[in-house]
Amino acid sequence: VQLQASGGGLVQAGGSLRLSCAASERTFTTYYMGWFRQAPGKERAFVGAISWSGGRTYYADSVKGRFTISKDNAKNTVLLQMNSLKLEDTAVYYCAAASGMGIVTVKALYNIWGQGTQVTVSS
Repeated sequence: VQLQASGGGLVQAGGSLRLSCAASERTFTTYYMGWFRQAPGKERAFVGAISWSGGRTYYADSVKGRFTISKDNAKNTVLLQMNSLKLEDTAVYYCAAASGMGIVTVKALYNIWGQGTQVTVSS
């Protein structure tokens, strides 16, 4: 399975972007799809995740209330809607898939990663 993230770009603070993560095929062993981000000089950090079967969502405190994760099972796609963007949201955003159960905020849970898409928020 390969993941392809897209939708990044340049946006002004307060604006919105929607990222998409498309999986090359459906895998029935996917438990979670997650989004992480990495700003220059910082560790890759958890943004949010969604359970593939039940649709339960999880968010980092820093994005709660502003970002929304959803999925389209028929298209094997996960979306990250980002609203009220802040300068500190600037980062490369990665989608990832986890084939096992565990703590969704932990990078090691995810065994498949997409290539990343740049999000830049300007003032």
